[in-house]
Amino acid sequence: MGDFNVKLATSKAEIKKFTKNLLKDVQAFELMLKDNWFEKGVYRIGAEQEFCLVDENVKPYPINLDILKTCKMENLSPELAKFNLETNVTPQDFKGKALSNMEEEIKRDLKKIEKAAKKHNADIILTGILPTVRKFDVERENITPIERYFALMDALRKMRGEEFLINIHGIDELNIKLNSGMIEAANTGFQVHLQVDQHEFAKRYNIAQAIAGPVLSSAVNSPLLFGKRLWRETRIALFQQAIDTRVSDEHLRDRHPRVTFGTDWVKNDVTDIFKEDILRYRVLLGANFEEDSLRKVYKGETPKLKALTVHNSTVYRWNRPVYGVSANGKPHLRIEARMFPSGPSILDEMANAALWLGLMEGYANQLDDVTKHITFDQAKSNFYAAARGGLTKQFTWFNDKKYYAKDLILNEFLPVAEKGLKLRKIHQDDIDRYLNVIRERVDKETSGSTWMLKTYNDFKDRASKEEILSTITLHTIKNQKENLPVHKWEIPKLKDLPHWHPAKLLVEEVMKTDVLSAQPDDIVEFVADMMDWAKLRYVPIEDEKGQFVGLVTARSILKTLRQQTVGKRLKDLKVKDLMLKDPYTIRPDQKLSDAIKIMDEHKIGSLPVVQNGKLVGMLTETEFFHLSRRLFERFKD
Repeated sequence: MGDFNVKLATSKAEIKKFTKNLLKDVQAFELMLKDNWFEKGVYRIGAEQEFCLVDENVKPYPINLDILKTCKMENLSPELAKFNLETNVTPQDFKGKALSNMEEEIKRDLKKIEKAAKKHNADIILTGILPTVRKFDVERENITPIERYFALMDALRKMRGEEFLINIHGIDELNIKLNSGMIEAANTGFQVHLQVDQHEFAKRYNIAQAIAGPVLSSAVNSPLLFGKRLWRETRIALFQQAIDTRVSDEHLRDRHPRVTFGTDWVKNDVTDIFKEDILRYRVLLGANFEEDSLRKVYKGETPKLKALTVHNSTVYRWNRPVYGVSANGKPHLRIEARMFPSGPSILDEMANAALWLGLMEGYANQLDDVTKHITFDQAKSNFYAAARGGLTKQFTWFNDKKYYAKDLILNEFLPVAEKGLKLRKIHQDDIDRYLNVIRERVDKETSGSTWMLKTYNDFKDRASKEEILSTITLHTIKNQKENLPVHKWEIPKLKDLPHWHPAKLLVEEVMKTDVLSAQPDDIVEFVADMMDWAKLRYVPIEDEKGQFVGLVTARSILKTLRQQTVGKRLKDLKVKDLMLKDPYTIRPDQKLSDAIKIMDEHKIGSLPVVQNGKLVGMLTETEFFHLSRRLFERFKD
């Protein structure tokens, strides 16, 4: 959980003050390292569980502050969007039944939160990206009203400018523009923490980097965003683009995103990372300071290092170093694995954690220096390959050997992870329970992403996107309540959808987005052929800047034909001469019932869907016909 007592650094004076405190914190930190202040021989684990709130139609439900009031849990906190929350799992010694204890605590906490949510007609879901999230759900209006979050969004906007462009290629392509970086809130994760000794930090952090890609390949759970099939772990691409403060430039200068895998191995100690992040990334946030960290260190007191902590929280490494202070007052260091998505089930999350933790311990015991066996570029390439393709990818592993994900995990990783967990004296029942989940999931090649894509593709030609995404979301919630690992999930049937309310649908959920258009100066013959070839009755018209300016209908062409001499005047006309210049339109966030009312009252067969002057889709009788057909099929028995 982040420090909420921060603000946007708006003036040069505030940035200067924060920077001075940041540099003091680094000096204080180096003194503490030099004098061996940090806890030794203590291995603790912990986690942060993020999740989404959904309403009775499994759409994002922006009531996180209401749930907080009802639930009253100290370890529960709001996240960036009003439909997100997060729990902190109690840190505990990495031994014995630590893993199953964590699982039971998460289950207990989520049961309490679920009970509180029920009072607000809401439910909770663990998912890397909520399949039913819509574009307007991640607009600025849905930011949780906490100064830290507004400050972060304002800082990103100040650095980046007015437009936030997201472009991700997968099976489909997502190419959209937003008014803020709030789309970051579409991501929810399960962050795993491991406390390590200061002298071992570089060795263990490099191991975390080396194993990140192959471990992620089996944990992917976020293939869908806005109904588009993108990366197997779309969070990786989405998070980087949402928080990117870089501006396009005509020169070839290297600029690094704030969401990063890193640029090289850690050569010395953790200060390598802290210093690089200060050098590369401008200050985004400020804070109110109550301590002089250097003075505290000179007095023998453990500082909070607030400036360093705040700045570190605005640089999003997929393996992030964390400074903390233990209950006994001693400082400690942790490695936070941030690549894991939330879900598909608590059991799946804990299996992912067990694999990562076991490998961290197993390779630390087996290797003196992982960087002698694999290059940084290979580790980085593996990571992004895993995010794109999951278990379908091939990785370069030690000594340039190539392995498919399945073979690497089953034959190399699982034996090393088991040895690592045994070294920490983890109970054998826990080892078997969690690693067997990984073994069966990988052997069946069924990750959360695989299950979602199979479901999506099975119904792609038989249902609307809204139905498919709602079905995936509902069955995810159902299977999570049973804590069933994803490799045992069945592909659902559309008839299993228990609550479907067409009257509550929004235009965005039904409209056609693959829309052909013409321009005002195009010849009418071109539009007529377009309508003939693509079997269209309506063609929207956009100008050269992409602004919606009118509509050509089959009726308008017939009317023109009646008024003109066929073959003579018609070919001299342009689209602008016959298009409807002020047709009725509708916004994507309006109710479908509003669209029906407009079309019925004005006896029209189509509605261009327009947002801020831009065409985003079309709604025609065809969409309503398909909707009606599915309703009849649903209720024919």
